[in-house]
Amino acid sequence: MTKLVAKIQTVLAARDKGATAVEYGLMLALIAAVIIAGVTLIGTNSGNTFNNVATAI
Repeated sequence: MTKLVAKIQTVLAARDKGATAVEYGLMLALIAAVIIAGVTLIGTNSGNTFNNVATAI
């Protein structure tokens, strides 16, 4: 009986190893969203700064 339980545990544990392509895709999408948000924010702020300098000159 214990051999059967050990074999079932081995089979079930094998399914949980490593990340799947779906998980990698979700991580990639999240990283891309953060990069896009950061670039947009920095671009807007730097554009405003350049406009203020141009107006002051």
